[in-house]
Parts: sequence; structure tokens; C-alpha cells
Amino acid sequence: MCGIVGLYLKDPAWRPQLGRHLGDMLIEMSGRGPDSAGIAVYRDSVGAGQVKLTLFHEDPDYGWDDLSRRAAARFGEAGPARPLDRHCVLTLAASGEAARTWLAEAAPAVRIVSSGDTIEIYKEKGLPREVAARFDLDRFEGSHALGHTRMATESAVTTQHSHPFSTGEDLCLVHNGSLSNHNRLRARLERRGIAFETDNDSEVAAGYFAHHLAEGASLAEAVEAGLSDLDGFYTFAIGTRDGFAVVRDGIACKPAVMAETAQWVAMASEFRAIARLPGAETARIWEPEPERIYVWEGA
Repeated sequence: MCGIVGLYLKDPAWRPQLGRHLGDMLIEMSGRGPDSAGIAVYRDSVGAGQVKLTLFHEDPDYGWDDLSRRAAARFGEAGPARPLDRHCVLTLAASGEAARTWLAEAAPAVRIVSSGDTIEIYKEKGLPREVAARFDLDRFEGSHALGHTRMATESAVTTQHSHPFSTGEDLCLVHNGSLSNHNRLRARLERRGIAFETDNDSEVAAGYFAHHLAEGASLAEAVEAGLSDLDGFYTFAIGTRDGFAVVRDGIACKPAVMAETAQWVAMASEFRAIARLPGAETARIWEPEPERIYVWEGA
């Protein structure tokens, strides 16, 4: 049992409030996931020819400024390091592939949590309220965000195994449920060049969608393919640069609820998370249908 929340802001005037509202939703899901929590936020697009990386190191005193200087010497100046707890956002004048190759050699103990034009991912072990406070989530601005509270059933309780998972540029996934064919899919995707960092079944789903998007599929087409290829119980929320998608398996035993107003679209595992949002009392509210794909893009 895990908790999922998502918030897509249709009204740009709401963007300074994104983190505060998502944090309220995340904390409401604490009972569904006390082991760890994480968020993916889309904000602050970088310039052409640049990539934004969210990085993680076990040491809270890791020398991010030194890493930034070494990156600038290799790629040229792009942006200062922005440390936050054990994470750091670093912008490089490079492609995502070039940045990954360089980091693997220059700082092998540093893990890339996300990469792309706008995405940033922060996740840690602990109660959702504690994680939100560690990252000062109330101060986050952006166009849309996903969050997850984890009750571990398939793999270890570590920061690395926490959600969201990101296996492609500006792509992330949060998942409530379990997949029964993830080992077979993992092997197939690895043969096609998708790299995984954990044994978590949800990371395989993220890699599956990343692969289809890289092959030219739209978000809706990638999710449609997953309805045939991903075997198990799931509610997925999948974030991209422009929005997010929600889908449940054919049995739909994992709970989900959605709501929409003129200002926002929200989803959560339980309505009490959405009820914290201003305007929820007059929102259009519904339960996502089994195997129906809901997509919002263009934030």
C-alpha cells in the first residue's frame, strides 16, 4: 500500500503555491506510506544545449561546489550548484547522455536522480511530513508535480528505492501496486539500452514508458502499450515536461480519485488529500475508470 498525489496547475497564477499545496496532499497520505516520500516538480526550464540534473550523495557534506567547478572546466559555465539536503541541482552545458558519461567517471558515488529540461526530484526515507520539511517543500514553485508516500513491499527501504523513479529525460513515475512480470521486462529493456539502478518493480515501469517515448510514442500511446505489456495491479501517475497521465489496470483494485476546477487538476489515492486544495468543494470529482488513460499536457 502506497500513496500517490499529483497536481497540475491550469492557472499560472497558482504556480508560487504548488509546493505548499502538494505538501498538504502528500502529508495526508502518510498512513499509506510511512517508509519514505518523494516529489517530482517541473519548474525553471534551462537554456538550449543545457541539461538540469538532480543529484544525490549519501554524505550530507559532499563537496557540490567542487563538483560544479569540475563540471564547468569540462563543459563550460552553465549554472551554480543548488544543494538541498543530500540532493543538489546542477545545470550543465551538455546533453543528458554526455553528463551521465562524465559523472560516471568523475564522481561515481554521485547518483543521478533525474535529468532533463525542467524536472527536479527529491526523495528520502522518513515520514512524509519530515521529508517535506527537509526539502522546505512549501517554497517550491512550478507548473505541476507528483508525489509519493511508500510502504515498501517489493524492495528495500532506502532513498534509492523511493519514488518517484526517473529513467528518461523529464520523465518520472509514481506507482501504487505491484508488477508480476517486471523481471522479464527488465531483461528485455536492458537489451534495448535502458539502465536500472534498483531492483524495484516500479523502476521497470518507468523504464518501459521512457523507452516508448524515446521511440517516438506520445504519452498516451506509451501508456496504451503498457496496458498490454505490464502485468499486475497498479495505479500509475506519469509525469513529463508538459503534464502528467494517470492510468489504472483492468481490475482497478488500487484506489484513485481525480478532481478538476478551472485552476487545477489533481489526483490522489484518497479524496482526503484533494480535499485540502482550495476550491475542492466545488470541483468535478470522479474515480478513474479501469484501463482508461487520463492525460493533461501544456502547463
